[in-house]
Amino acid sequence: MSENAPVLDEAALLERVGAPEGQGREVVDAATREPIGRAPVHTVEELDAAVARAKAAQPGWDALGHAERSALLNRVADAIDANAEPLARLLSREQGKPLNGPNARFEVGACSAWLRTAAATPLEPETVVDDGETHAELHYRAIGVVGAIGPWNWPLMIGIWQIAPALRMGNTVVVKPSGYTTLSVLALIEVMNRVLPRDVLIGVAGDREVGARIASHPDIGKVMFTGSTATGRSIVESSAQNLARLTLELGGNDAGIVLPGVDATAIAQDLFWGAFINTGQTCAALKRLYVHDSVYDEVVDALADVARQTPMGNGLDEQNVLGPLQNRAQFEIVRDLVDDAARNGGRIVTGGAPATELGALFYPITLVADVTDGVALVDEEQFGPALPIIRYTDVDEAIASANGLDVGLGASVWGEREEARKVAARIQAGTVWINSHGGVHPMIPFGGHKSSGYGLEFGVEGLKSVAVPQVING
Repeated sequence: MSENAPVLDEAALLERVGAPEGQGREVVDAATREPIGRAPVHTVEELDAAVARAKAAQPGWDALGHAERSALLNRVADAIDANAEPLARLLSREQGKPLNGPNARFEVGACSAWLRTAAATPLEPETVVDDGETHAELHYRAIGVVGAIGPWNWPLMIGIWQIAPALRMGNTVVVKPSGYTTLSVLALIEVMNRVLPRDVLIGVAGDREVGARIASHPDIGKVMFTGSTATGRSIVESSAQNLARLTLELGGNDAGIVLPGVDATAIAQDLFWGAFINTGQTCAALKRLYVHDSVYDEVVDALADVARQTPMGNGLDEQNVLGPLQNRAQFEIVRDLVDDAARNGGRIVTGGAPATELGALFYPITLVADVTDGVALVDEEQFGPALPIIRYTDVDEAIASANGLDVGLGASVWGEREEARKVAARIQAGTVWINSHGGVHPMIPFGGHKSSGYGLEFGVEGLKSVAVPQVING
């Protein structure tokens, strides 16, 4: 490990983590489609070797104890902060999100914040019985090797959500980044490994076979996955081979309910960013909005005003806060869902067609009014810059609609606080926000219901999720 982690520029990071010319696969800029570099493509055999190294390193890492591991995590956070700008620029190019707004620089800053919180969060033994005859304590021990499989939408931040608590609890971690955002994740790991002991954190870039091997590997005791529900089900099946513990944060189709009496202008900015943070490419973004008839037109108009004033374009241009879809497949999903909604009576308020003048994968903020449950844009997760807005007249029907799909990652209720809290208690979702949507905090547990996954992340509960409970009785 290095006492003083160096500051690297973007070119140096790419040189350290990229594949040589003629090897691996080409990575292109999400906005311009111009080459960035080449990402390595590792094999299952290389994964097996990485797991063996991580397994060998784990006892020594665990033996350091919480205090020394936490001190190292704080130094890792310092290294990330020192390299924040090149990490953010590489992330912006590979993923597409702009530097500014709640985007690339924000995401890199969140990485160091989550590391510091994991380092500072106490997890003391719990006395569960002490009656004079029996003294029983509940302790939490390291699992061993954690396999972390990450997504492409928030690749660095969600990667740290997996890595930070696992390392803090004495596990070593093998990370498989998404094939869409490989370089930025490997660059983050490179920066972290300038501080961490050898083989405590290893990145392995590979295809689906590598991901399946992580889920079934006999030497991996915990798998953390963020991604689609379909892939999550495959990981559950694969994990039956080794009974690995699982934390799954899967797809969502988050509902928002706007109650009567709201000030549409006052909530419009927060509604907008609840839906369109990262250009809508967020698991817990607001993806279907139910608005009471009495304020429906005002809310639609206020959202349209915000949409028209929010700049979209190349993420490296400092004025932009919205970017392209990250990949062609997701672009086509959004386009097809919007086209279908228009054919089925949806009123296109803003957007509605690709923004080809900006680039190949740009789709403008699209508000679709006057749609209903049963339209694909409402019932299916769009994961992009299109929001269906559904009119309702009775709050019971809005709650039934919110609960009517087999997903439950997040939801929100907008209105007078006490009334909103009563509605929130009836919604089937892991988190229900009041007068906001999608905000996360490193000390507030986060997880899904139904097909949106299971297991909790963040805070004390997040530390427990990457540990083995042990009772000492006597």
